[in-house]
Amino acid sequence: MEDLQQSAEELCNELLSGKLAHLNIQNYRYNSAEAVSELGLDQEMVETLVNDYVAQIIKAILQFDEYMEKLQDSKDKEIALDYTLFRELAHKNLGVARNLRIKDAEVLLYELMKKDDLDYLLTCLEALKVCAVRLRPQCAYDTIKLIHVKNSL
Repeated sequence: MEDLQQSAEELCNELLSGKLAHLNIQNYRYNSAEAVSELGLDQEMVETLVNDYVAQIIKAILQFDEYMEKLQDSKDKEIALDYTLFRELAHKNLGVARNLRIKDAEVLLYELMKKDDLDYLLTCLEALKVCAVRLRPQCAYDTIKLIHVKNSL
């Protein structure tokens, strides 16, 4: 689990200070106090909601990947790209990130909603995933493990 956390931290820093440096989120660290204050919820509830968000993002990455494969296939076949499902999924997750005041996720999900460059979108997806792991490593680990078990059945 510590390896997952360390790898996520390193990759997150690499992506956010390299290919995604223009987004200005490389030094961002989530602070639940803002969500507690603005939402009027207690700390425990916000922590539970953040864990739910992390699990949701980890699961959504699988859907994003599926949509990206379809987009890449359309691009390879020179068919017009339809980003509708991809952008709807980004929009759904953006609402959750905004509500919980998770700023790095907000920025990355906004990019996923607005950009058309598939390579750039892949980079944003990777950053979104590792930022979620960095946010709540144990929750991300448990969700990834559960997905692997489910897929092996």
